[in-house]
Amino acid sequence: MEVQQVLHMNWGNGETSYATNSKLQELVINKAKPVVIGSISDLYTTNLPRCLRVADLGCSSGPNTLLVISEIIDAIDETCHQLKLTTPEFQVFLNDLPSNDFNTIFKTLPAFYDQLKKEKGDKFGPCSITGLPGSFYDRLFPTSTIDFLHSSYSLHWLSQVPPTVESSNKGNIYLASTSPPSVTKAYLEQFQKDFFLFLGLRSKEITRGGRMVITMLGRRSEEPFGKEAYFWELLSHSLNDLVLEGLIEEAKVDSFNLPFYMPSHKELEAVVCEEGSFYLDQLQIFDVNWDGSDDDDDNNKAGFMFDRFISGQKMAKCVRAVAEPMIACHFGETVIDILFNRYMEYVSDHLSKEEGKFVNFVISLKGK
Repeated sequence: MEVQQVLHMNWGNGETSYATNSKLQELVINKAKPVVIGSISDLYTTNLPRCLRVADLGCSSGPNTLLVISEIIDAIDETCHQLKLTTPEFQVFLNDLPSNDFNTIFKTLPAFYDQLKKEKGDKFGPCSITGLPGSFYDRLFPTSTIDFLHSSYSLHWLSQVPPTVESSNKGNIYLASTSPPSVTKAYLEQFQKDFFLFLGLRSKEITRGGRMVITMLGRRSEEPFGKEAYFWELLSHSLNDLVLEGLIEEAKVDSFNLPFYMPSHKELEAVVCEEGSFYLDQLQIFDVNWDGSDDDDDNNKAGFMFDRFISGQKMAKCVRAVAEPMIACHFGETVIDILFNRYMEYVSDHLSKEEGKFVNFVISLKGK
C-alpha cells in the first residue's frame, strides 16, 4: 500500500464524506484551542512580525480546514486592538498529501475572504492562503520561514506500515492483544523514526523562537495495546467476519495493516528530548467520546438517555470517512457498505456495555 496515494479522507460533501462526518475532529480542535491561542499570542507579542506566516500540516478538507486559521486570526486581531497595534499580514499554508481534496478547500476561500473583510474591515490583512501538497515527512518550506506550525489529528499517521508487520500480524489491522512482540516493537520504532524526522525537518523551517502546536491521538497506558486502540480491533473483527462469510480472503486481512500509531506521553516526550530542536512548553491530555459528543453538553449528561445505536452509527461513519480509501484500495469497494454496517453493530454493542473514549495529546513546542 502506497501511503501517499491512499491516505486521504473521503472527498466531497456526501453522506460518507469527511466533511459531513468530522464533528469529532471539530470537538478536538475546540478543546485544544486554548493551547493554540496561548501559543500564537505569545509568539506574536514577543516577536511582532509584520507578516505572520502560519502552516497547518495535515489540513484535510471540509468545515474544519479553516477553523484553526480563523481562531488564529481572531486572536491576533484582538491582541492588536488591545495593544493598539496594526494587524500583521497573514500568509497561510494549508498542507496535506497530494491525494487530499484541495479543490473543495479552494472553493471555500472566496467566501472566507469575504467574511474576513466583513468582520475585520478593509484595513485588515491582507490574508493569503495557499495549498501546499506534500508529505510532512519531507521538507516543505525554505529555511527559517514559518512562524507558527499547527497540526491536528495527523501525526498519529505514519509514513509507512512498519516493515515486517505484514507477515506477522495475522488477523489484525493494528496492535492487538494477539499481536506478537516483534509487531509491537516495529510499530514503536517506526513512530520514533517518523516523529524524530518530522521534528528535525520542522526545526529547519521554523523561525527563531517560532512555535508549534500538535494535537494527536495517544494512550494513557504504557501498554502498547488496550482500550485506547480498541476501535481498530472492532474493525478487525468486522473484517474477519467477512472472511468467515466468504466475502473477502483471509490472506487479504493478514496483509492489511494501518500506518498508524498512538504513542504514550513518555514515548512522545522521549523523542522530543532526543531530537533536541524544541522546548516542550506544554503537554495536555484530554478524552473525547468516540461519537464526537461532548460530556460538557447538558444534553449528554443524562447517560441513561443516550442512544448507543445512534452513537455507534456516528462512530462508524467517522471511521469510514477516515479509513475507507485505504480499505477500498486493498479489499475493493464492493464490501465497504457491508463492512461498516457490521462495524456499526460491533461499536454499538461495545458502547452498550462501556464508554468509548479517544485519548488526545496537545503538545506545545518552542523552537530553540
